[in-house]
Amino acid sequence: MRVLQLIDSLEAGGAERVAVNYANGLISQVDGSYLCVTRAEGLLKASVNKSVGYLFLNKKATIDISAIWRLYRFIKKENITVIHAHSSSYFLATLITILNPKLKLVWHDHYGKSEFLEQRPKRILQYCSKYFDHIFSVNFKLKDWASSQLKAKTVSYLPNYAVVGDTVLSTLLKGTEGNRIVCLANLRPQKDHLNLLKAFKLVAKKNPDWTLHLVGKDFEDDYSKQVFEYIKSEALEDHVFFYGSCADVSAILLACDIGVLSSQSEGLPLALLEYGLANLAVVATNVGECNQIIKNKNTGLLVSVEDSNALGSAIMSSIEDHNLRRAHAKQLTQLINTDFSETRALQTIVNTYTLF
Repeated sequence: MRVLQLIDSLEAGGAERVAVNYANGLISQVDGSYLCVTRAEGLLKASVNKSVGYLFLNKKATIDISAIWRLYRFIKKENITVIHAHSSSYFLATLITILNPKLKLVWHDHYGKSEFLEQRPKRILQYCSKYFDHIFSVNFKLKDWASSQLKAKTVSYLPNYAVVGDTVLSTLLKGTEGNRIVCLANLRPQKDHLNLLKAFKLVAKKNPDWTLHLVGKDFEDDYSKQVFEYIKSEALEDHVFFYGSCADVSAILLACDIGVLSSQSEGLPLALLEYGLANLAVVATNVGECNQIIKNKNTGLLVSVEDSNALGSAIMSSIEDHNLRRAHAKQLTQLINTDFSETRALQTIVNTYTLF
């Protein structure tokens, strides 16, 4: 069995980290583990194991004949038997499977707007799904949607897992050690940084020694402008710090104390798993499969979506009760090691591959 993970970029996003984790993790599980990046490399390239067969296509258009031909030849040369396509890379994977019908095609659905599935474009996806041997969905809503809307042979729920990075802290973190709140999320509307900032404004009034640290890609769009304008208009520049995409995320998390996620919509966020592996106390909104990871008042605190008062109060509860914070972090780490382990996920993946 020789398996190729297919992903559009290596920017520091959730789906991208999952693809890299699988490529690295499967080295010892299959005869050959490969990773193909279609459009853009990025920070995560440095974390790809040297034993992973790697191909960068530098694809310039939706249908790039040269890129399609290079991938087709690579698959033939390496005798690849399974393509595991992540997110929007399913279209290229479908074209390759049509050219080489002996290939088995798995699609991994990481769709981040699972609270708004009625708005999801699906015409091309529905057509391509006829060629999918299996779909992995990162939460139950996506699984149910795929089962009812798509034409794949089989569909299953597969929770994400995270791995502990061995990076050294290279980012110069501001704020005071022991008083840092971190949010690991790219600047996208569904992540609702504005809700977080409104909540943190309440926190900062009572706890001026605490700071908020935002880590994630800035797409420099209208949403990004709103975020930075709010920070400036509310005079939060000395309390809120933005670092962009960082290669040393694991080290950054270890230098923080509370992890927060204020999303309007999620799948099963990798950020929550990474928070747990870093022994952070967590406050999150109750969306997607967040409640599978954050059991309210046990492994963290859950609040309603778009409720900045509730979010702020939950953060302050964690700040003010150090014992509560430590207990939540310990319980979360135990849950992740038990239910969201790399070993468990990889075994499920390999077992699914062997069914074809």
